[in-house]
Amino acid sequence: MMFERFAPEARTVVVHAQEHARRLGHTSIGCEHLLLALVAADQPAAAVLREHGVTPEGVEREIVRQVGLGAGPDVFGSRNRDALASIGIDLDAVRARLEESFGPDALVRADRAAHLGAHPVGPRRRRGSVRLPHWRRRRTDRTAARVPALPAGVTGRYEAALTARPVGHIPFTPRAKESLADTLREAQSQHAPRIGLDHLALALITVNSDPARSVLTALGASPRTLRTAIVRRYGEAT
Repeated sequence: MMFERFAPEARTVVVHAQEHARRLGHTSIGCEHLLLALVAADQPAAAVLREHGVTPEGVEREIVRQVGLGAGPDVFGSRNRDALASIGIDLDAVRARLEESFGPDALVRADRAAHLGAHPVGPRRRRGSVRLPHWRRRRTDRTAARVPALPAGVTGRYEAALTARPVGHIPFTPRAKESLADTLREAQSQHAPRIGLDHLALALITVNSDPARSVLTALGASPRTLRTAIVRRYGEAT
């Protein structure tokens, strides 16, 4: 992708999408991470999404609910959902029954507790507790040191444990690459010299068969309505 065609604010969203993926412990950058970074931006396209109920808090909650925390998609991720559906297992029905029994976001709470429980935070040690071996403490310290600090603006309610966060470059998913390529077509159709957040937003809300579409559906947002509102907002600005 020719990122030199991206406007500065669009480049920032792409960078923040990588850090959101890292913060959530995901090993690839999907359309859902681009959407999360976009709705948090201080730009008209992001404002339109928020006005229609697509908020940073809602997007993050749905990403964690549908994809999970940690090193990659959990059992309820879209790839596993499709595979199990082929043998007659409806994961959405399983999730609905679990949440009916244990309350909304039960799986999110369990996943978060599992990560926090596996990697407790804080140096305080109760009297009589077992002290970690020196080699294990050094390994944990080295892992934390390799994980870069998150840039300003990349925040959220959920965070994977440091040891579950990928280090270094995080690749885009094939669907995310397609969406980034679609931003160029959106810009060209409007005869825009650069790719802005409006083009990125238009590309993301039209993606099919992706967690980003599932997130929008869960938040009650219609891609057609969002597209009309975004085009109208930028038309009024010109």
